[in-house]
Amino acid sequence: MAGTDKTRNQVLGPAPVTVLVNPQLGENIGTAARAMANFGLHGLRLVDPRDGWPNEKALTASSGANWIIEAATVHPDLPSALADMNYVYATTARPRGMIKEVITPEEAGHDMRRRIARGEKVAVLFGRERWGLNNDEVSLADVIVTAPVNPAFASINIAQAVLLMG
Repeated sequence: MAGTDKTRNQVLGPAPVTVLVNPQLGENIGTAARAMANFGLHGLRLVDPRDGWPNEKALTASSGANWIIEAATVHPDLPSALADMNYVYATTARPRGMIKEVITPEEAGHDMRRRIARGEKVAVLFGRERWGLNNDEVSLADVIVTAPVNPAFASINIAQAVLLMG
């Protein structure tokens, strides 16, 4: 779907921070940044990226969302990536057996807007390409976000998950 008007300035207002936990491929980071740009998201934090950072493949795959890639910060662990956040949403398709509220992406969007309007800093966690977030990582979140996907095929890639949350 073409239609990018490169003469328009980016509007970088308050928005949720996107946190990718241990992303494996630069290409996936880049396509996640592209999805972020589609919806006005701009804060990207990477927790221990497998292939290191900066990553040329991420920049190429971002299809012009360079400002997101260039401003991304790298953190050695999830607690340090979340240290300044007031509220955290963990995305997962798997039931966790935790005593945490589980909401849909739509409900999360409404909640994020309210929180950001109050001046809170919020983050959305996305897990690894192969198996997502582990329970210890989910436990650092305030709420779980689960999309109503086909339970027989619930796996979506990082960029799709970011797009869905965007």
